Amino acid sequence: MTVKTYPWWKDSTIYQIWPASFRDSNGDGFGDIPGIIKSLDHIKSLGASVVWLSPHYDSPQDDMGYDISNYEAIYEKYGTMDDMNQLIEEVHKRGLKLVCDLVINHTSSEHAWFKESKSSLDNPKRDWYIWRKPRYDDKGNRLPPTNWLSHFSGSAWNYDETTDEYYLCLFAKTQPDLNWENEETRNAIYKSALEFWFKKGVDGFRIDTAGMYSKKFAKDGKSFEDAPIVFPEQYYQPSSDFTTNGPRIHEFHKEMFEKVTSNYDVLTVGEVGHCSKEEALKYVSANEKEMNMMFLFDVVDVGSDKQDRFRYNGFTLKDFKDAVAAQSDFIKGTDAWSTVFIENHDQPRAVTRFGNTSNKQLWAKSAKLLALLQTTLTGTLYIYQGQEIGMTNLPRSWDIEEYKDINTINYWAQYKEKTPNDPEADKKLLDVINLVARDHARSPVQWDDSANGGFSTGTPWTRVNDNYKEINVKAQTGDPDSVFSFYQNAIKVRQLHKELFIHGDFEILDYENDKLFTYVKSSADQKSYVVLNFSNEDVPFKPLISGDLKLINSNVKDVNENTLTPYEGRVYLVE
Repeated sequence: MTVKTYPWWKDSTIYQIWPASFRDSNGDGFGDIPGIIKSLDHIKSLGASVVWLSPHYDSPQDDMGYDISNYEAIYEKYGTMDDMNQLIEEVHKRGLKLVCDLVINHTSSEHAWFKESKSSLDNPKRDWYIWRKPRYDDKGNRLPPTNWLSHFSGSAWNYDETTDEYYLCLFAKTQPDLNWENEETRNAIYKSALEFWFKKGVDGFRIDTAGMYSKKFAKDGKSFEDAPIVFPEQYYQPSSDFTTNGPRIHEFHKEMFEKVTSNYDVLTVGEVGHCSKEEALKYVSANEKEMNMMFLFDVVDVGSDKQDRFRYNGFTLKDFKDAVAAQSDFIKGTDAWSTVFIENHDQPRAVTRFGNTSNKQLWAKSAKLLALLQTTLTGTLYIYQGQEIGMTNLPRSWDIEEYKDINTINYWAQYKEKTPNDPEADKKLLDVINLVARDHARSPVQWDDSANGGFSTGTPWTRVNDNYKEINVKAQTGDPDSVFSFYQNAIKVRQLHKELFIHGDFEILDYENDKLFTYVKSSADQKSYVVLNFSNEDVPFKPLISGDLKLINSNVKDVNENTLTPYEGRVYLVE
C-alpha cells in the first residue's frame, strides 16, 4: 500500500471549545481558560489533535465575544494573558495544536478604532469603518442608506447622532463592519489580530464570516443599492447579494496569505457558508493561496431558508444526502480541501436535529450513527464540545426567557411586535426555535451528575440542560457502550484507514432511498461500504456492491446479516 504524507491539518481531528460554556474553574458561572487547561486530557483522550478556541478576546459580550474591543487582550471572565500563555504551552506539551477564532469583518463599537472613527467626520480613522449619509422619504423621514437586513434582525445600518451618518453593522448594532477597502485598515488588522497571536505560538485561525469583507458597490463605486424584495411582508431585506463573496474578497484573502499566514506552518479555515462549487474552489484550491479549507453550511442549514434559519420547512433524507454531497464532494478531482462537521457554536445539537432523542436507547444509537457518518466522510473532521457525549437540544418545556442568544432574542421580539396575540403562531415559532436556535450549542458542557452538571460551583451564566444526570462525561468515560467510547473508537478507525475515510472519494449509492444512506468510500488501494439507517423502522439489508464485506465498525453489538434495525449503521471494508 502506498503511504502518502499530507499537511498536518488534513489528517487532524479538531475539537471546538466555546469558552463561556466549557468549564468554570473559579465558580463565577462562566467557563474560563484554567477550566480548559484542566480538561485538555479529556480532549486528547477523545483522539483530537487540535483545539479550536472560540473568541477569547476582550469584549462587551453583546454577541458572545464576536464583538471584539481589543484583539490583544483577554476577556476578564475567561482569565488573563498569563492564563492564555499557559494554555498555549499546555496544549503543545500534549502534542496538540491550538487554533483561535479570527473575527475581522467587524469589531465591537467599544474598540478604540471605532471610537476614533465615530468621533468626527475628519478623524484619520473615519474611513476604517463604513459610513454613509441618511436617505429621506417624501415626508422627510430619515431612512438608512439601504434596505439591508441585519443577520440579527432589523436594519443593517445604525444611526450615529455625533456625525449625522449611519455605519454598516451586518450583525449587532454594536458590531460595526470594518472597511476592507482601506489598505491602512487591513494592515492594522493583520498586525493586531493575526501577527500578535502567531508570535505567541498559536497554530492557525478559524476565520469568521470569511466571505463578507468585500461589499458590492453601485456603479458609482461609492454608494450601495437596495436589496431585492425576498420577504414582501417586511421592509428590510437579506443583503447577501451585496455583502457575500464580493468583488475583492479573493484579493483580500490572497493579500492576507501573502503578507501573514504564508510565513507560518498554520491552519486556516474560513466560514463562508453558502456559495457555488466554482466560488468555493477559489477560496480553498491550494493553487489559489487563500485558505486551507472552508465551512459550507449545506448540512447544518438543511430544512431552513438560507436567509433566515427560523423559516423552517423540514427536509427529507434525500435533501440531507444532497447537502452532505455538496459540502464534502466539491473537492473531487481538484487540489482543494474540505471540512466535515455537523455541529458548532451556531448550530443546534445534531442528535436532536438529525437523530432520535425520544428514548435513551435511540438517543445513544442515533448519536453513534452520526459519529459513523462524520468519521467516514472526506475532509478534516471537526467535533464541537459535548457532541462526543451526545448532548441534546434544550427541553421544549423551557420558556423563551431561558434563551440568551442575541439572534433568538431579537427574532422573538420582532415577531411578537408583529404578532402580539396568537398563541398558535407562538407555539409554531417556539417549536422551530427549540429545533434550530444557536442557544442549544451554548448550554454548559455536562461533566458529571453533580449540581450544574459539574460545569460550575456557582450559578451558570445560562442554564444547564435538565438531562445532565443521564448525559455527562463522567458517566461515559470508561463505559465501552457509551457515545464517548464510540467516538473514541470511530476516530481510531478513521485514522487507521486515512486514505479511505479522510482522503477517499465519496459516492452515494441509494440516492432515492428515503430510509437508508448508503455510500462507497474509495482510495487507490481500498474500498469501504457504509450503510446508515436514518429511520425508525427495520429495513432489509441488501448490499448494493459486489465483493466480500468485512465489518470494521457498527453501532450495534449483534449484527443481523439480513436486517438493519432503526438507526443502525455499519462500516465495511470491501475485499
